[in-house]
Amino acid sequence: MDDTNIVKHRWIDVDGVGIFYREAGLADAPAILLPHGYPCSSYEFRNFMPLLADNWRLLAPDFPGCGYSDTPEGFAYDFDGYAAFLDRFLDRLGIDRFALYLHDFGSQIGLRLAIMRPDSIAALIIQNGDIYEDQLGPKYAPLQEYFRNPTPGMRAKLGEAVTEEGFRDEFLNDVRPELTERIPPDLWKLHWSLMTERRREISIEVMAGLKDNIAWFPRYQAYLREHQPPTLIVWGPQDGYMPEGSARAYLRDLPDAELHLLDGGHWLLETNLAEVVGLVRGFLPRAWT
Repeated sequence: MDDTNIVKHRWIDVDGVGIFYREAGLADAPAILLPHGYPCSSYEFRNFMPLLADNWRLLAPDFPGCGYSDTPEGFAYDFDGYAAFLDRFLDRLGIDRFALYLHDFGSQIGLRLAIMRPDSIAALIIQNGDIYEDQLGPKYAPLQEYFRNPTPGMRAKLGEAVTEEGFRDEFLNDVRPELTERIPPDLWKLHWSLMTERRREISIEVMAGLKDNIAWFPRYQAYLREHQPPTLIVWGPQDGYMPEGSARAYLRDLPDAELHLLDGGHWLLETNLAEVVGLVRGFLPRAWT
């Protein structure tokens, strides 16, 4: 029986940390690395992976402190720490060249990984992952207020978003009402159920650290300008954090990128899965050299 298209659920030890990851496809197929966003896990790729596994090896790990992975003390729960984790995860699996799917905060983590090992990047797929400060959407306003006034009281206000209702708002975001029916409540219910007090603290720390990450935006842009990786941009503009301008801004540094604006929002793999899969299946064979 051919089970190539079946997603496997696996655990691996990475430097003493128990890591959960999803894998689909043949071990010798070209790889696609799928770092997840916030407040999610590899679960966001559960439907996407089997639809590409006939030609690609898809790998979606849960970051430490997320999903079903461990939450170790002593881990650096910041963008550098997550990028270093991805680097070690790939080494552990023997992956030295791959396409990289960039979404949400996984986009900045993935780009730090790309800066670390530029020769490993065969292609980029960018989906609602922002790196242009002048194009940040209105939902960034509370964070920007904290950056200007980082008091304990303002930090406590950040924690108000790390709730089940806050997660629901993150997943529904600004999509039009007809599309919300395509976004399952499993997303916020599952990820809230996995939240512990320590994980809640980590989430607040990551949000508070986004100011330093924004300071990295010019480095991400410089990487793109210098290396010009083949890039597909698929974007849902109904996104209060990353509207249409955030997608178009990539063309400043990647003028040859292929850009598609779809009728959706931040979580296109829930609302526009077939369209995204079709675009990726058309793009990767052309891009991978």
